Amino acid sequence: MRKTQITIDVELDENHVPENMTWNAQDGGIEKEPTKATMISVWDDRKNEALRIDLWTKDMQVDHMKMFIHQVLLSLSNTYERATGEEDVADWLEDMAEEFAQKAAIKM
Repeated sequence: MRKTQITIDVELDENHVPENMTWNAQDGGIEKEPTKATMISVWDDRKNEALRIDLWTKDMQVDHMKMFIHQVLLSLSNTYERATGEEDVADWLEDMAEEFAQKAAIKM
């Protein structure tokens, strides 16, 4: 069996707020790539619930966070369609992402 690793290194300030983050993906050739935000979701099969970690650096701009959330919502639509084949629900999720972009006044 082959194993690989994806890691996120987080530097915290004295108040435990992320100051710097980098991520690494062995198979993707990514090493110490800087990032300002990350969202990780994992499925707990025993409890039937999603667990998540949301981190962003204190210098992450609000406009960038809005764009990040918008793009995550769009990717959820794509993932949902690939996982379920339910194009109508995926389209609804995409529409919701676009409505979010309008309400959040995202400049694209």
